[in-house]
Amino acid sequence: MESAIFKICPRPLWLQAELDGVFTGAPVDIADGFIHFSTAGQVVETAKKHFSGQDDLVLVAVDPEKLGKQLRYEPSRGGALFPHLYAPLRLDAVLWVRPLPLGAEGHEFPDLSP
Repeated sequence: MESAIFKICPRPLWLQAELDGVFTGAPVDIADGFIHFSTAGQVVETAKKHFSGQDDLVLVAVDPEKLGKQLRYEPSRGGALFPHLYAPLRLDAVLWVRPLPLGAEGHEFPDLSP
């Protein structure tokens, strides 16, 4: 299996996705036309840049092999390739969901292994 990819999400939005059976994206995803993900090597910087100071978040690990051709790695910050999903996220592709608490030094990440 290719390494997991990650979505940082406000907990209430993720709880709604679990009720709906599918995640259609956060407001920024909907506006951009795809769901933003990060690789394990990118997710800490993503949290610092886009979620600084935000609490009540979850970290969602996703199996990229279950996303098919709708997942594309496209250039973003400084040319780095970020995973973007051009479809709703089916919950059967989710490996795990863990809290992403805000500590004194920033977000406290769990072990990122599957």
